[in-house]
Amino acid sequence: MDAQLAIRARGITKCFGEVVALDGVDLDVPRGRIHGLVGPNGAGKTTLLGLLLGLAVADSGSLEILGTPVGRAFEAPGGVSGFVDGPGLYPSLTARQNLAALAALRGDGTRSAGIDDALGQVGLTDVADERTRGFSLGMRQRLGLAAALLTRPRLLILDEPSNGLDPAGKRHVHGVLTRLAREGTSVVLSSHRMDDLEALCSEVTILATGRVVFSGPLGELAAENGELDYRLVTSDPERARRLAADAPGIRLADDAAGRRGEGALVLSALVPALDGLVARLVSEGIALRELAPVVSPLEAAFLSLTERQEPDGRQRDDADTGQRDDAGQRHVSETPQLNGAETSQPDHVETSQPDRVETPQRHDAEPPQPDGVEPPQQTGIEPPQQTGIDAPQKFAAQQQEAGR
Repeated sequence: MDAQLAIRARGITKCFGEVVALDGVDLDVPRGRIHGLVGPNGAGKTTLLGLLLGLAVADSGSLEILGTPVGRAFEAPGGVSGFVDGPGLYPSLTARQNLAALAALRGDGTRSAGIDDALGQVGLTDVADERTRGFSLGMRQRLGLAAALLTRPRLLILDEPSNGLDPAGKRHVHGVLTRLAREGTSVVLSSHRMDDLEALCSEVTILATGRVVFSGPLGELAAENGELDYRLVTSDPERARRLAADAPGIRLADDAAGRRGEGALVLSALVPALDGLVARLVSEGIALRELAPVVSPLEAAFLSLTERQEPDGRQRDDADTGQRDDAGQRHVSETPQLNGAETSQPDHVETSQPDRVETPQRHDAEPPQPDGVEPPQQTGIEPPQQTGIDAPQKFAAQQQEAGR
C-alpha cells in the first residue's frame, strides 16, 4: 500500500441478499486529507462507511486501511473511529457520563481532563452535565464526534456530521475537522450539503447506484460541468437584457422576463461567453451589482453525474453481476466471486427478509461503568453502536432492509 494513503480500496463489491449495494468501488484517501463521500439516497454511502468501520465485510475486492489489509473479520484496524446512522448514546446519562462510560467500555483509561477537552472541542461544555435524552439532533451529532475524538484517531469516519447543526455547532465541527486534518488525521465524511464539501474537502468521491462516477479534487468536479445558469443584477436591467439577448453564447432563461421586475436576469452561458458579456456591460456604462450561479458549479456537476446510469452517460446494461428491476434496483442471482472462488457469507449475517431478523437478546451482565457513574435504569437501552457486540448484525439487517 502507498504509504501516503490512509485508505486504498480496489473492486469492492457488497451485496445484501440480491441487492447490489456496492459494485466494483475503487477509493483512495490520502493521509491528512478530508475526503467527501456523496451520492443520492441509496447510492451505497452508508454501506461503504460501514465497511471502513468494520461493521460489514466486502464480498469481493481488496481493502487496506492505515497500511493494514482488512480481512473478513468484523473489526477495523486500530486508529479508526467514527459512526454511521448517528451515534449511539445512553439517554439516561449526561453527556459527560456517556463519554466516561464509553471510555470504560473501551478500557482506554481516558481521564476526566480528556473528556472535558473533547466536550470543549465540539462546543458542549455548557451542557456536559445534562442528560442526552433531551439533546437535539445537532447536539447528539457533536457528542458523537466528541466520543470519536477520545481515541485520538488516525482515520475518522463520519456519516452526515453536519446533520441538524446550527451555525455555531457547524463552526465547531468544521474547526475540529480542519485541525485534525492539519495534524495528519484522515477524515472521510458523507454529506448532502455542497457548502460543507466546499468548506472542508480537498477531494470527493461520488457514488451512484453503487458505482463510483467521479473521484478526485473538487476543482476537477466543478470543471466536469459546462453551461451554468447565472443570476445577473445590474443598474439597468432593460439594457442589460437587450445586450445579453444579442451576445453570442448567451441564452436567456425562460423565466427571465418574469424576473425583470426584480431587476434580475437569469441566463445560461459558458464562462468565456459570460466574460464577454460582462466586458460589454461595463463598456456600456452598466454597473454590475450581482453575478452568481443559480446553482453552485459543484452542485450542478453532482446533479449531472448522478442522473446518469453510467459515468459516460449511457444507460447501464444488464451485466453478469446482476439485472435491474422496474424500480431501478440492481439484483444478483449468483454469489459474487473473490479471486475465482466462491465467497462464503459470515454465519451470523442474515440474508432473509427484514421481518425475519431476530431482535438481539439482552444479557444479564451490565456494561462496566466508571466510578461514580450509575448504570442506565431504563430497560431496553442498548450500548453505543461503536462498542455493541451485535453492531455488525444490526448493520447488515438495516442495510438489507433499506436496500443500500
